[in-house]
Amino acid sequence: MSVSAYVLIQTHVGKASDVTAALRSIDGFDEAHDVTGPYDVIARATAETMNDLGRLVVAELQLLDGVTRTITCPIITI
Repeated sequence: MSVSAYVLIQTHVGKASDVTAALRSIDGFDEAHDVTGPYDVIARATAETMNDLGRLVVAELQLLDGVTRTITCPIITI
């Protein structure tokens, strides 16, 4: 069973659209959108396990040029 999460992303000024475009090309990110408010981009990620999800965020997303901070919010089903 796979796990999904919303990832809230802060970027350097003027980099949100670049980060969004880059995320859309990375396997594992289902959606990415520029938004307004305290975060600049919100993305939805899916991976096989929680460890894989963590690797996706740390090894792919956080290394993108312009990303300054991320918060990962796993989706739960009750």
